[in-house]
Amino acid sequence: MDYIAEKVDAIVIGGGHAGCEAALSLARLGKKTIMFCLNIEAIAKMPCNPNIGGTSKGHLVKEIDALGGEMGKVIDKTYIQSKMLNTSKGPAVHSLRAQADKVKYHKEMLRVLESESNLIIKQQEVASILIENCQIIGIKTVTDAIYFTKAVIVCTGTYLKSKVFIGEFSEHSGPDGLKSSLHLSDSLTNNGIFLRRFKTGTPARVDKRTINFDEMEEQFGDDKVTPFSFLNLENDIKKDQISCFLTYTNENTHQIIRDNLDRSPLYSGQIEGIGPRYCPSIEDKVVRFSDKSRHQIFIEPEGLDTNEMYVQGMSSSLPEDVQIKMLRSVKGLEKVEVIRGGYAIEYDCINSTTLLHSLEHKTISGLFFAGQINGSSGYEEAAAQGLVAGINAALKIDGNEPMIIDRSEGYIGVLIDDLVIKGTNEPYRMLTSRAEYRLLLRQDNADFRLRAIGYKVGLVSEDAYNKFLLKKEEIELEIERLKKVFLGTTKTVQEILISKNSAPLISGISLYELLKRPELNYKDFDLVNLDRPKLTDQVIEQIEIMLKYEGYIKRQLIQIEQFKKLENKIIPENLNYEKVSSLRNEARQKLLEINPKSIGAASRISGVSPADISVLLVYIEQINRMRRATNESIS
Repeated sequence: MDYIAEKVDAIVIGGGHAGCEAALSLARLGKKTIMFCLNIEAIAKMPCNPNIGGTSKGHLVKEIDALGGEMGKVIDKTYIQSKMLNTSKGPAVHSLRAQADKVKYHKEMLRVLESESNLIIKQQEVASILIENCQIIGIKTVTDAIYFTKAVIVCTGTYLKSKVFIGEFSEHSGPDGLKSSLHLSDSLTNNGIFLRRFKTGTPARVDKRTINFDEMEEQFGDDKVTPFSFLNLENDIKKDQISCFLTYTNENTHQIIRDNLDRSPLYSGQIEGIGPRYCPSIEDKVVRFSDKSRHQIFIEPEGLDTNEMYVQGMSSSLPEDVQIKMLRSVKGLEKVEVIRGGYAIEYDCINSTTLLHSLEHKTISGLFFAGQINGSSGYEEAAAQGLVAGINAALKIDGNEPMIIDRSEGYIGVLIDDLVIKGTNEPYRMLTSRAEYRLLLRQDNADFRLRAIGYKVGLVSEDAYNKFLLKKEEIELEIERLKKVFLGTTKTVQEILISKNSAPLISGISLYELLKRPELNYKDFDLVNLDRPKLTDQVIEQIEIMLKYEGYIKRQLIQIEQFKKLENKIIPENLNYEKVSSLRNEARQKLLEINPKSIGAASRISGVSPADISVLLVYIEQINRMRRATNESIS
C-alpha cells in the first residue's frame, strides 16, 4: 500500500559519478536533497577502468573543478599514479590522467556526500516517477513509499534493466554482480520517454601475485605531479606512485579469439545493444583490425590494498574458459589467475535529443537526466552532466534561468551540445577532435573560462574565487611587465640563446617577444630577468602559452565571434517548419524533432545542410519584416 514518506526539494536517482555531482551541487545550493541508490557500497564506484581523466576527459574533470564540482578534489586525494598525456603535442591536447585507488575513491566521495547537511542518502530502488500535467511531482520506491519533490535527476548509469553477458551465460545484473534496476524503465516508457539499448563492457581482473612483471615494460608516473583541482598545488598532493605495466597480445592470442567468435554474445546475436566505437572489446579489435599483429595491454593496479590488477585493452564477453586461455597467451600472463572475469553489459538509455541544454526534459518540467542514461560513456562525461543537471535543477526550483555552457566556453558545452543537438547512436565518448575551439578550451585555463560562472551560481566559495582573481591579476601584471623588459645583445643573453639552440639576437628585443620562440621558456632567463616576481608553475605555464600561441588564439577568438552571432540568431518560438517551403524533407523532420532555439544550434543538426540554414534565415527575416511592418502600422 502506498504511503507518503517525505517531501523534499530534489531527488537524485543513482549514486554513480553523475549522481554524486548532481546531489552535491543541489545540496550545496541549499536544496534539501535525497540521493537514492541501489547499494551504498557502489557510490562513486569504478566498475570499469580504475582511473580518472585521460585524453579530453582530463579537460572535463578540470572544468568540473572550475565550476565547483568534486571529482578533481577526490582524485587528487586518492590517486596512486599521475601522468600528463600527449606532452609531445601542443597544450590544447595535453590531458591529465590519474590511476585511482578505487576503494579509497569511493570512501572519500562517500565521506564528502555524508558531510553535506542538506543531503540524505537512501539505499532503496526507485520504481517510478510521478508526473502531473507534464510536471514532475515525485517518485515512488519499490516498497511503495512516495516522496514528493520539485525536481528529479535520473542518473541510473548502466543499471536500467541491465543484463550481463559472459559467453553463453547471461543474467539480469548490474556491474560487478550488483543488483539491476528492473522497474524504472517501465515507468519512463509509460510516461512517453522512448528507451533504447546500449552496451559496454569490462576486462578481467587478475591476481598480481600470478603476473611475471619482468616480461613487461614498466610504466612510471610523472615526477612533476599536476593536480586536477585548481585549489591544490603540486606539493599539496605529491606522493610515492605505483607503476603500471605494458605488454601486448600476439598472433596466438588473436587465433584463440577467432576460433571462439561463435561463442561470443557479440557475434552470436545475444546482445541487442550498440557498443562504444572508441572503446571496443578485444574481439572487436581482432575482427576490425585484422591487419594488426598485436594490441597494447596495460596492467593497472586497482588500489594499494588489493592484489587485483585491471587488464586495460582486453575488454571481453567471451566465455570464462576462453578468457583464461586468451590471457595466458600474453607475455607475462602465462600463469595468471583470474579474480573477476570480463563481461559485456547491456542497459536502457534515452534519446538525448529529447533534452534541453539544461538537461531538463523538453516536455516534462522538473525532470532532468545525466550520465550514461543520456547515451554517453565514461565517469568524467557522467560527472560533468551530473554537475550541470544539479545546478540547473536548483536554478529551476528557484525560478531562475538555467546555466548553459556553450561550445566556445568548455568541453562540457561541447559534450552536452553534441548530445542534445546531434544525438548519438552509440555510447558517446568525449574526444579533443569534437571541440572546434580546443586551442582556447585547454585544461590549464579551465578556471579562466568557468570559475566566474561557478562563483555566480554559488558553488565556488569566496575564498576560492579570490584566489583565482589573484592568479589572474598575477598573469596580467607579469605579461605587461615582460613587454617592458628589454634584453640587449649581451654575452649572457647570447649564451642562453645558444644553449637552447635559439638564434642569437642581432638587436635588442622585449622579453615578451623573445618568449614567443617555441624553444625558449620563462625560467631560461632567470639570470637576466632579476626583477621577476615569485610565481607558481601554474601562472608561468599560462603566461608561456598565452605568449607562444598569441596569434592562433586571436584567430580562434574571431571564429568564436562568428559562432556567437549564429547562436544569437534566435529561431521564433513555435516556428512552423511545414510552412518553410524550400526546406528539404530530412531537414524539416530533424528541425521538428529537435526544435533548436538558435540558427547556430540548427546548423549543427545532422541532416541539416548549409543550404537549409540559408533558407531558414531568409524565412525568419521575412517573418521579422512582417512583424515590424505590423507594429509600425499599429503605432
